[in-house]
Amino acid sequence: MSAKKPEREFIARNRRAYFDYAIEETFEAGIALTGTEVRSLREGGGQLTDTFALVRGGEVWLHGLHIKPYSHGNRANTEPDRKRKLLLHKKQIRYLESKVSRAGMALVPLSLYFSDAGLVKVELALAHGKKTYDKRDSMADRDSKRDIERALKERNR
Repeated sequence: MSAKKPEREFIARNRRAYFDYAIEETFEAGIALTGTEVRSLREGGGQLTDTFALVRGGEVWLHGLHIKPYSHGNRANTEPDRKRKLLLHKKQIRYLESKVSRAGMALVPLSLYFSDAGLVKVELALAHGKKTYDKRDSMADRDSKRDIERALKERNR
């Protein structure tokens, strides 16, 4: 009998990224946070909209991540929209840097979650932007899947 793997405890998801970008690869990265930021995230205070990552000086930085100030944090609270360092292996950083500079790819965070050990992790995607016609294709695919599911549901009643 196998034990079921526990579901990730998501803090925030970037659903818009799947619509705006074609995802090539995903990476799991740690994130350097202060104690009050982690407590705020445990209260559900994270937002990933308009967030992106950049490689600068051999480090990966996350821009635009909004973490609301911790309710009991007083002066220990940091600025909610500051840039935060992502923790990756040097080999991964060099790989990402080469892909982003050469191929015109973007680093887009997909989700922010707590790992099994209670650490905050970011799922980072190497992606390229979709054109308008690609977005229309994905909307049409989604609509057709919804229609098929609806028809199967009606048939099984």
